[in-house]
Amino acid sequence: MSDNSQKKIIVGMSGGVDSSVSAYLLQQQGYQVEGLFMKNWEEDDDTEYCSAATDLADAQAVCDKLGIVLHTVNFAAEYWDNVFEHFLAEYRAGRTPNPDILCNKEIKFKAFLEFAAEDLGADYIATGHYVRRHDSGCATRLLRGKDRNKDQSYFLYTLSHQQISQSLFPVGELEKPEVRRIAERLGLATAQKKDSTGICFIGERKFRDFLARYLPAQPGPILSADDGKPMGQHQGLMYHTLGQRKGLGIGGVKEGSEDPWYVVDKDVMNNILYVAQGHNHPRLMSQGLIAQQLHWVDRQPRLEPFRCVVKTRYRQEDIPCTVTPLDSERISVRFDAPVAAVTPGQSAVFYQGEVCLGGGIIEERVQE
Repeated sequence: MSDNSQKKIIVGMSGGVDSSVSAYLLQQQGYQVEGLFMKNWEEDDDTEYCSAATDLADAQAVCDKLGIVLHTVNFAAEYWDNVFEHFLAEYRAGRTPNPDILCNKEIKFKAFLEFAAEDLGADYIATGHYVRRHDSGCATRLLRGKDRNKDQSYFLYTLSHQQISQSLFPVGELEKPEVRRIAERLGLATAQKKDSTGICFIGERKFRDFLARYLPAQPGPILSADDGKPMGQHQGLMYHTLGQRKGLGIGGVKEGSEDPWYVVDKDVMNNILYVAQGHNHPRLMSQGLIAQQLHWVDRQPRLEPFRCVVKTRYRQEDIPCTVTPLDSERISVRFDAPVAAVTPGQSAVFYQGEVCLGGGIIEERVQE
């Protein structure tokens, strides 16, 4: 990009420090920078839970400080249809989805990308994600963020090289403390704002309370995975995920061992939650997985087995593995060593070195 001043960038302004500093860094590189605040969820009566108004005010304050225009757009309908309905369907099926990955796929790098290009005349969009892009020849690759503790490539594996080539990630080259220092030096309103956690449409409210509004709870038995002994009652399988330790309501049970109890399996057909003691119980461990709904960043199908590393959840250590294509839609993944709490519905994301290859949805875990 020889003359950045001729390029228009629309930055997705979330009201957080990362997107704030992203806008500043692009300004410093000479681009024409404008901001866009996306409203993806219609607030209900519990307005104290939804931070959208505060986030918009913070985004506006930052844009005013930097002297850039802030646009707003409402993607709530798209979010409901393409993200939230899927989220509910997965929970109904007894799986544990990751809506943030779907939000990136359907909203931030589809609806936002199209709106920025078609309605605002953008050459690129930019976000505050901690990832990097690498252009080599005609290929654009997705790399892990420089700050390994904040790397967000796990959430962006569904993006194509085409989408990545239209996107910039300014803070991906920085460590998080450096980003905060820049914001403090500039006196940005978001400098000390804590990072958002949890699912965007739930905010700070309790997950169980939120989910109960949309999915009727179906109580059922909790059984010991070892001997089938009744251990208590669960309030709904959807409230529990593999490897979960807290919130089981069986803390007083003593079975000879002092080890804590963990969720090790869910029988959706019969509405049974299975628990066992110990974080490395055999029922909790997997030797591999089957993944479907595959997305490879380069959009090239994998036809031969290959070696790489995989993450089956965010911030997990790299797991060495062998990937074997089963057909164009599914792959088998074999871990070098057993892995705990591999969870159907979550994403398995693959890497070779710094490069994010892509990933898929965990259909089932392989146990022996």
